Amino acid sequence: MSKKKKRIVYPVVFMLLVTITFTLTLALINEFTKNRIAFNNELKIKKTLLYVLNIDIENNDNEYINKTYDEMIEEAIINDTKVYMASKDNEIIGYAFPIQGDGVWGAMNGYAAITPDYKQLLGIDFVSHSETPGLGGRITDSKYKEQFRYLELESENGIYIIHRPNSGGNVDAISGATGTSEAVRRMLNEDIDVFIEAVGGER
Repeated sequence: MSKKKKRIVYPVVFMLLVTITFTLTLALINEFTKNRIAFNNELKIKKTLLYVLNIDIENNDNEYINKTYDEMIEEAIINDTKVYMASKDNEIIGYAFPIQGDGVWGAMNGYAAITPDYKQLLGIDFVSHSETPGLGGRITDSKYKEQFRYLELESENGIYIIHRPNSGGNVDAISGATGTSEAVRRMLNEDIDVFIEAVGGER
């Protein structure tokens, strides 16, 4: 083989071997960690559901979270709609359901919960979003989320959430993140209205 061909072949072979090595390594890592990733994702959703239903978690121990979830939350189908029904002392304390909408930079996904009489919003939380850290990303801050806790769901034409200082305003937008705040408001109004209608509540 000529020197010129060697100069071409050797780098190509080297890069091919490096690519194969890294691909196999990543495949092995994915195989060994997929169960752990699935477990963590499931646990995250359970914690989110407990939070939106305002069920106190005394500690972050995985076993305790799973135990509390299994004891208090049951998946149910109501009028063809999947809900997470929370009970305490054999009495239903709330329904949780998924919320989804478009933010400024991508999809927002989370959960919301309402009381059994559909009169109050128990809470909201997000499991994923692509909003700007420090701005729109503050939708996951407790200060922002807690203002929705026990919010009266008084609707006018399917509008439950109104930003202050507008007439009838009941929540504050995030300063510097008007687009994200409006996206959350729009998503909640739409998904709450659809859920209440689907499960048979009065709007």
